[in-house]
Amino acid sequence: MVVGLDIGTTKVCAVIGERGEKGTLEITGVGVSPSTGLRKGVVVNIEATLRSVAAAIEAAEMMSGREVYGVWTGIGGSHIDGINSRGVVAVTGRNRETREITEEDVARVLEAARAVVIPMDRQVLELIPQAYIVDNQKGIRDPLDMIGVRLEAEVHIITCSVTGAQNLIKCVNRAGFHVDGLVLQSLAAGRAVLTEEEKELGVALVDLGGGTTDVLVYSEGAPYSTTTIPAGGSQVTNDISIMKNIPYDTAEKIKIEAGSCWEDIRSDGIDEEIIVPGVGGRPPLPIPRSEIEMIIRPRMEELFFMVKERIDAALSRPPGGGIVLTGGGSQLLGAAELASFIFRLPCRVGSPLPVGGLVEEYRSPVFSTAVGLVLEGIQRASVPGDRDAPAREGRPLFGRIGDWIKKEFF
Repeated sequence: MVVGLDIGTTKVCAVIGERGEKGTLEITGVGVSPSTGLRKGVVVNIEATLRSVAAAIEAAEMMSGREVYGVWTGIGGSHIDGINSRGVVAVTGRNRETREITEEDVARVLEAARAVVIPMDRQVLELIPQAYIVDNQKGIRDPLDMIGVRLEAEVHIITCSVTGAQNLIKCVNRAGFHVDGLVLQSLAAGRAVLTEEEKELGVALVDLGGGTTDVLVYSEGAPYSTTTIPAGGSQVTNDISIMKNIPYDTAEKIKIEAGSCWEDIRSDGIDEEIIVPGVGGRPPLPIPRSEIEMIIRPRMEELFFMVKERIDAALSRPPGGGIVLTGGGSQLLGAAELASFIFRLPCRVGSPLPVGGLVEEYRSPVFSTAVGLVLEGIQRASVPGDRDAPAREGRPLFGRIGDWIKKEFF
């Protein structure tokens, strides 16, 4: 059993995946809980965050009938940064005459590429090989057993704030779960929604979250640029709340149910009115749908233009695979059409690719990161399933009582 936990600014998503009889992955449980302890992807209230984590995982446990011990947790926020690096080593090989490249040589060249200067308050989160070069022969994906004298590696290094990662781990631990590993949220989302053809052509994944927008650019099948914009769907909701003098929760409901950022979506041509409940004894107020669109569209245009600036700065030419939107913000009506208009590229809304299981709720952009965390966890686990074997059998009642006593009295 592998569990993915996506802790976002507005909601926490948990997805439980299990291996089937034929070794295939099946999604057996999903859970969602509102999140109030994060701001722009960074933990600002540990108690509120751990309550949201516990509620989301409990909902997933109830659906799957399993008990969760460890989770693969996604990390994001404005403190995430990505850089490209290169390492060079001489090939030692098993036989000095043939100079075959071994796993030790690959490990040494990756370690050499990892040796970049980063501030003391940051740590390396991911080191992703892009391509290898053997004696000036470029574009090699797997150099093992090749013959050469000089081995180079081009890698993408993702760094994060040390305190940001520690606070996230502390929230999960205090909620009663073990963090099996931290994975970049946009990397996990890309694993769930992008096809291999898109990665080879080059594609920009735009994860529209509540507090942040994560942009991950692929080039020639590997991550090339990672950046985070400290703005998301919450800014759109906040604009509606301020401009129309309505509560934030009401503005969020209006945005989801009646919001649009592309006028051509309305084929009937009728500008219907939306009835907004009154506040403080005031009567309900009708608002034309076009006025809501006039508030939403400028903010979404501003957000997409900021994304376009980051992509243009990272790549010398537009990505051949276009733009893929995912995350909760991508569900806004007309988001793909507006993005295609601004980027002048093909654009689609990405949902998790089918992986099996009886639960179909995961086929939504909201669960892209959580499903991707499950896929990453399965790939990265050295011995899949061994750590969670007791959870599949069910946890003894006395063990749970003992944990409760320790939590309450010690």
